[in-house]
Amino acid sequence: MPLAPSLDDLAGLAEAAWARLPMPFRQAAGPVVIRVLDFAEPALLDELDIEDPFELTGLYHGVDLTQASVSDPSPRPAEVFLYRRPILDEWIERGDVALALLVEHVLIHEVGHHFGLSDADIDDIEADRR
Repeated sequence: MPLAPSLDDLAGLAEAAWARLPMPFRQAAGPVVIRVLDFAEPALLDELDIEDPFELTGLYHGVDLTQASVSDPSPRPAEVFLYRRPILDEWIERGDVALALLVEHVLIHEVGHHFGLSDADIDDIEADRR
């Protein structure tokens, strides 16, 4: 029986997805740190009022570009968190998408928040792409 993809495997897929994005997009985003964890921390899930940790596949943390200011004291780079177990669970449940594409989808969704887009904005963009 094959082993489930590891944290490092998903991090590699995320880094490859980031590298495939157009250079102007990556440059506009600035520094973005991608972190892959098994699940979101329980305190974060409580804060977001999420009971089932499998419901959260990714999260953006930072000041989005529409709110950022050059006068902010030492701004931290944006962080995108990808949660391995929920992503793997969705991948297995769906069965109709390659893991690399699902990781890319979650990554792009969270980076969309970095650009100040809401979930509804991102859903509209995805609907237009179909």
